[in-house]
Amino acid sequence: MATVSDAWRSSVWFYRGLFVGIALLLLYLRLLPLGSEAGDWPGPDLMLCLIFAWATRRPEYLPVWLLAGVLLLEDMILLRPPGLWTALVVMAVEFVRNRVALTRELTLVAEWAMVAGLMIACLLAYRLVFTLSFLPQPAFGFALMQVLWSILCYPVVVGASRLAFDLRKPATGEVDNYGRRL
Repeated sequence: MATVSDAWRSSVWFYRGLFVGIALLLLYLRLLPLGSEAGDWPGPDLMLCLIFAWATRRPEYLPVWLLAGVLLLEDMILLRPPGLWTALVVMAVEFVRNRVALTRELTLVAEWAMVAGLMIACLLAYRLVFTLSFLPQPAFGFALMQVLWSILCYPVVVGASRLAFDLRKPATGEVDNYGRRL
């Protein structure tokens, strides 16, 4: 017999709210002045890792409107050009979402390679737009280091999402509570 907490955990809206809560927490932690001295190595973009981990496992938990809203808020708060990073990440997530049947069958290593390629593509497109617009940008090595840290942290975020929130890829033929195929 299912309990009330099991029903909430199986709800799409529970996971959407959980994503927003985690995103706000990550944004808050990013704004804190913790160990940010000149010359330090950049940390990973955990928000990007979280987005790709959830998009490859359960894309229905991250609708475009929610993803765009969270990323646009992040753009505004971090004083980035509004909508540029949002558009790039939304396009990358839609690339993953349109290949959900393929990503369901991928091993973690193959999925990791695909996500790494998408992260690097987002970085290069972002820097290309900055270059074409003659906007100042951080050194390429600094930005590349952040992407490499993000790529290395991706399996950790996937494992934490699996352990903490039971976020896993749906099995072939799995249905939700309403009988719809996942």
